[in-house]
Amino acid sequence: MVEKKDMTADEKALLQARHRQEEAEARNRVKERKARTRRLIQEGAILESVAPSVADMELDYLKRELLIRLRGM
Repeated sequence: MVEKKDMTADEKALLQARHRQEEAEARNRVKERKARTRRLIQEGAILESVAPSVADMELDYLKRELLIRLRGM
């Protein structure tokens, strides 16, 4: 990479644009992760409200039971 003091105005502008793009992508990843987390929490809450006994189940057992029941539909 070129040293900052030797960069032309165009190179600096390109570097700034690249950094802005990377920051925008990072913000989007965080936003998507938070949206997924929120959706998973809501889905878990719905599952517990429909079948309260799942709150006490081991996760592996819950997964196995859901797979069995959903495949049997």
